[in-house]
Amino acid sequence: MVLTDWMASRLINQVDPPWVLPLVTADFPNKSNLLPALQSPEFDKTRKYSAPWATGMTGIAYNIGTTGKDVRTIDDFLAAPGTKTVLTEMRDTVGLFMAASGADPAKPTVENAQPGFDALQKAVDDGKIDGFNGNEYVNDLGAGNLAAAFAWSGDVAQITLDNPDVRFAIPDSGGMLWSDNFLIPLGTDHADLATQWINFFYDPKNAAVLTAEIQYVSPVVGVADQLTAMGGDAAALVENPLVVPTEDFLAKLHIFGTLNAKDEETFDKKFSEILGSG
Repeated sequence: MVLTDWMASRLINQVDPPWVLPLVTADFPNKSNLLPALQSPEFDKTRKYSAPWATGMTGIAYNIGTTGKDVRTIDDFLAAPGTKTVLTEMRDTVGLFMAASGADPAKPTVENAQPGFDALQKAVDDGKIDGFNGNEYVNDLGAGNLAAAFAWSGDVAQITLDNPDVRFAIPDSGGMLWSDNFLIPLGTDHADLATQWINFFYDPKNAAVLTAEIQYVSPVVGVADQLTAMGGDAAALVENPLVVPTEDFLAKLHIFGTLNAKDEETFDKKFSEILGSG
């Protein structure tokens, strides 16, 4: 199964024993191809139980035809004219506001997140954020109905193919980096075969085929070379930092840290209250 980071963390860390099985080391030689930036997330430090399937970034997408200028910061986003939305995914929206307030989203606590929550609440109360959504922003950004939105990189990479007015920025204060992760459920009879399936996707040639289709960041080293070898539209993706980010680009990103059960409840409650007032 494939789950995003925080869901994977729950199955690995919040139940005893974990509700997932370890990956079978002998059947996963391609694990050595895992990108360094993804090798040691807080929720699974040695990647004993998880392996990213695809990775994405959360930042700001904007239609420059509506905003009239580039958006580089959270303040730019809030000041932009037109309709603006943020994501219903708490870790993405709160993570961006935490980073803008000077807190580290990789080490979240109720205390260090509070300025981010306060800034988000004020932006909603002041009418600078018009709503919360999932990836419904895709059509509205392309059509110019939205000026800007907190958005996921893979969605924007596909929008920009048809509409160069739509752009994506990692805020100067930093963006979010997340993965959807392969996991083997507890009780599986053939963890070895499941791991072999994961290993297949960690062959750069196979990973490149997937990347060309979904246009999210591959967790596999060597994909850029394979995309180049494929030629055509696939090769062009190598120049797109939303699909093949540089080390400098990755250095601006945070993986939202693991919350204990009590803090997670508090974070979710605070966010739900703000979402309900939006």
